[in-house]
Amino acid sequence: MKLKTFSRIAVIAALPLAMAAVQAQAKEMAIATILPENMSNNSVYPALMRFKDLVETRTDGEITVRVFGNSQLGSEVDTAKEVQGGRTLQSTIITTGAMSSYFSDYQLMTAPFVFDNWRQAWAFLDGDWFADLMSNTVEETNMRYLGTFDDGGGFVAFTNNKRLVKTVEDLKGLNIRTEENPGHVAIIKSLGASATPLPWGEVITALETGLADGQFNAPVLNTTYNFHEVTDYTTLTGHVYNSAAWLISEDWYQGLTEEQKEAIVTSAREAIAIGHGMSAALATAGWQESCKTFKDCYIMPTQERERMADIARPAWKNWIVNDFGIDAKKVDAFLAEVKRVGEEVKSSDMDNYGSVKTGQ
Repeated sequence: MKLKTFSRIAVIAALPLAMAAVQAQAKEMAIATILPENMSNNSVYPALMRFKDLVETRTDGEITVRVFGNSQLGSEVDTAKEVQGGRTLQSTIITTGAMSSYFSDYQLMTAPFVFDNWRQAWAFLDGDWFADLMSNTVEETNMRYLGTFDDGGGFVAFTNNKRLVKTVEDLKGLNIRTEENPGHVAIIKSLGASATPLPWGEVITALETGLADGQFNAPVLNTTYNFHEVTDYTTLTGHVYNSAAWLISEDWYQGLTEEQKEAIVTSAREAIAIGHGMSAALATAGWQESCKTFKDCYIMPTQERERMADIARPAWKNWIVNDFGIDAKKVDAFLAEVKRVGEEVKSSDMDNYGSVKTGQ
């Protein structure tokens, strides 16, 4: 009897430890994205699936990751609100407009003609300066920034049903649908076109009915959604670089062990790198398809892009400083760092691969 009683006491005493172990193993990280749960038509979902595999392996199953695509858990704004609490949803990916409503400095990413190429964009977005800027999301939003995805490949292309846009003058008189983002409106107006802000669900109808003459989006979206059926011409300008920020609940993150935090952060950084490469591949394929399906296609040369930038950037800066309220010095610092990174990437490329080295 004494032995049985002792055994029962031992079992009861061990219960809290067993329950703690079960709870530790039951940690779940739910991630929301508006993009489809598809491994081939977007870059975010495959990157998140790789993140899932990495985290679950690196934590020995202590953290399980679930990815909810297709806006299953609500709009970007809705999911970000849930992530701030961290109880039912721990992470979300939100695009520029929604992100700026939570963290105003992200509106800097609407700068026109901000990047010249993907190498520059990735070096900047994954660099120390931008990471330092985005670290302020913890204090301002109670969400921690994990990285930036290229939304649809980043660089956008115009489509319209009037004429092929080869110069800034070709935009004059066109009515262009934009996102409901005042930064994009300021850019389009500065280039001589009219801007009609509309939600995504109304774009096709607007083009069919003539409410808008054209729109701009990543080439992969222009082909996925068959914009060639409602517009004839497309021009790759890259005047806007679409992006999406990846956020995680700070309260939930702080409840992790140091090993689990490391697994989350390092896995996220690998997922971002995968997303970069896949988004570029999809954008490239989308552009090639555009040139087959649209009546005519055109890539804006560097000289004309610079000319358009000289027109659009002052108008955008006036808007973001005087209307949106970001300090002019912060805007200048942002643009200066982007330029510095671009020059550094080009210089290092030539130093490492383009110069003849002797005496080795």
